[in-house]
Amino acid sequence: MAAVYKSTAFVGVFVFTFVTLCLFPLPVAGITRHYKSDIKLQNVARLCHSKSIVTFPGPCVRVREGNQLSVKVVSHVPNNITIHWYGSSSLKHIAWRSTASNWMGERTGICDSVSHTKRPKLCVQIQNCMPKRTLFWHAHISWLRATVYGPLIILPRLGVPYPFPKPYKEVPIIFGEWFNADTEAIISQTLQTGGGPNVSDAYTINGHPGPFYNCSAKDTFKLKVKPGKTYLLLLINVALNDQLFFGIANDTLTVVEADAVYVKPFETEAILLASGQTTNVLLKTKPTYPNGSFFMAARPYVTGSATFNSSTIAGILEYELSPNSLPSSISVKNLSPFTPNLPALSNTSFVANFANKLRGLATVHSPASVPQYVDKQFLFTVGLGTSQYWQNRTCQGPNGTKFAAAVNNVSFTMPTTALLQAQFFGKSHGVYKTDFPREPKIRFDYTGTPPDNTMVNNGTKLLVLPFKTNVELIMQDTSILGAESHPLHLHGYNFFVVGQGFGNFDPQKDPNNFNLIDPVERNTVGVPAGGWVVIRFVADNPGVWFMLCHIDAHQSWGRKMAWIVLDGDLPNQKLSPPPDDLPMC
Repeated sequence: MAAVYKSTAFVGVFVFTFVTLCLFPLPVAGITRHYKSDIKLQNVARLCHSKSIVTFPGPCVRVREGNQLSVKVVSHVPNNITIHWYGSSSLKHIAWRSTASNWMGERTGICDSVSHTKRPKLCVQIQNCMPKRTLFWHAHISWLRATVYGPLIILPRLGVPYPFPKPYKEVPIIFGEWFNADTEAIISQTLQTGGGPNVSDAYTINGHPGPFYNCSAKDTFKLKVKPGKTYLLLLINVALNDQLFFGIANDTLTVVEADAVYVKPFETEAILLASGQTTNVLLKTKPTYPNGSFFMAARPYVTGSATFNSSTIAGILEYELSPNSLPSSISVKNLSPFTPNLPALSNTSFVANFANKLRGLATVHSPASVPQYVDKQFLFTVGLGTSQYWQNRTCQGPNGTKFAAAVNNVSFTMPTTALLQAQFFGKSHGVYKTDFPREPKIRFDYTGTPPDNTMVNNGTKLLVLPFKTNVELIMQDTSILGAESHPLHLHGYNFFVVGQGFGNFDPQKDPNNFNLIDPVERNTVGVPAGGWVVIRFVADNPGVWFMLCHIDAHQSWGRKMAWIVLDGDLPNQKLSPPPDDLPMC
């Protein structure tokens, strides 16, 4: 199966880094292919504005299960750059030409001091991949993710079919955000003033703003399709700060995968993509030429009270006229495209219903290996808060404070030494503590009237898990500064979503409704606005792993924490030492 990209979306200026280098499936497993790419500054124009941005032109990574892939990245920009590759422990990361399973995987999230003057190289190897589908990679430092990202598509082994009819073609569709201002300046100013960040000026589809924005009528992603065919759309949301609804006018989509794991197919007119999530859908085109075109549109799902970009991004789905067809009496160019009916901006009930429809296949070939018993249970509150400016200045946050975000009221402080480095060499003193609270220290009505004191604690606190611990994590939204949906992403692991609901989690009643048979398996899950979600996973991937909010504004305010997963007894259950030439940071 080959990927198909509309050429206008992937040539010329590559604002959003997809495809000057595209890796196609290898004919046989066990082969390693080597590629090189460069991170550069590039002048780009969008919405009547031109600016210099950091770009990473490629790779669009396409590889089969069992293939090995080596990508060398050389930086030519004055920024520190780290790259995070989505995926569970089946992705083995190799740094600086040497073999070390998890060093590159988590360095991407915790080491922000690699000097660009060293022209660092990044190598990634994909070994023995599970037959999963759509993932992606992105910059994982400051707000560079706005322009540095791309798809990572893993195909099954040759001869292994998909659990749905083979599509005619597949098309990656990546949603992003465009800022007229420099995103690094935006987050820098935000952290200095303590207020909220400026919102984006446009959403994008495959780098294109589309017809609803200034100077963008000709800068629209177009997908040409044939009648009577089935297309697999690979949907990826890399928007910095927004969850998005997506739909196609006059069409029903069939969801077949979420976060690179197959799900029981179901039909829907719209889907919800949290930031950091991927979803594959089947689109069956109309049996005959419809003499019209159709908008593929997305707009934000909004919770909380913060300012947001309320605009709609649109691409166009156009039908190709058969060469044997008679010329149409009406030109398609003169027809107004049909517009999809997307959910209202704050339609939380749609989001809940959509999430409840996601179920794992739970078959012999795609089992739902959800832990049936729990060794350790944790309750994390996730929400906003405030903190005082360190010089006692008046800030632009609530009541002269500055905005903060926290997990269990702990706002994460980034260390100057890499967490994995400190943990592996036994030099954690002064870097981090292992006293992250297993539950809130102060209990309150989490989704009711918020407490008067909204101040958070600050610190670099971690939690330690013995190898092979069965973990159950309850994540509870709070109403502090407004109830809000939070997409939480866990590095190094997939997890099973066994339950979710609204209000405060009830430990006596809610577990009775847990799904331990066919729960959806994800790497990013939205904590419902004014509600809770419960996940389970087995801690069998040694290392130090971040869990963070994929809303970059909230992450910048401190909504993240990290797990230390200890080694097991067997040699293949231990974290390998770092390569000799790995720069310490």
